[in-house]
Amino acid sequence: MRVCPLCTSRHTAFYHQDARRDYRQCLRCDLVFVPPAQRLSREAEKAIYDRHDNTPGDAGYRRFLSRLFDPLHQRLAPGARGLDFGAGPGPTLSVMFEEVGHPMAIYDPFYAPATFALTRRYDFITASEVVEHLFEPGRELERLAGMLHPDGWLALMTKRVTSKDAFARWHYIRDPTHVSFFSEASFVWLAQHLQLSLTLPAADVALLHKSAFRGTQTD
Repeated sequence: MRVCPLCTSRHTAFYHQDARRDYRQCLRCDLVFVPPAQRLSREAEKAIYDRHDNTPGDAGYRRFLSRLFDPLHQRLAPGARGLDFGAGPGPTLSVMFEEVGHPMAIYDPFYAPATFALTRRYDFITASEVVEHLFEPGRELERLAGMLHPDGWLALMTKRVTSKDAFARWHYIRDPTHVSFFSEASFVWLAQHLQLSLTLPAADVALLHKSAFRGTQTD
């Protein structure tokens, strides 16, 4: 299958090949992606995640997450309620927001799979180092955007594609759980598609804002 998993366009082209996988690029939204047949099984994917040992007590991990935390926190109203989507085996970003007064829910398909967290609406939703793992990023990001209150924020952190030459040398593609690779153009397309405004405060952070004037929603 050569359908783009972000925008569902069938207009995709060869982008890169290494010893393990092929990579195609969407000619509409610019996403680079691994074909479905070359993705890991759910069991193999989880086995890799189980080796992660990030925790709230890890100062280095907190510094890493601060690239998303800092620009988002300064834009939030006091007491804004959030969801950390794809929190992983050692939720930390949610702890950082709770420490500064933001009630948090968490969801992770492997480690916090209770789906009631996905039935509510939030003032902000974070997904740190998540979108590159998504088999269907378009469907998932549409769902998350739909869970935002007006004036809400969808905050994503993922490293971005910059060029073919850099991609061929990129450590990011060596992780077999990474299957969807966004460029700046991909985020521009996504913001337009979701009718959100886009801010790129860092090389690996994208903040998408839902206008407060798009109508009202209730829990």
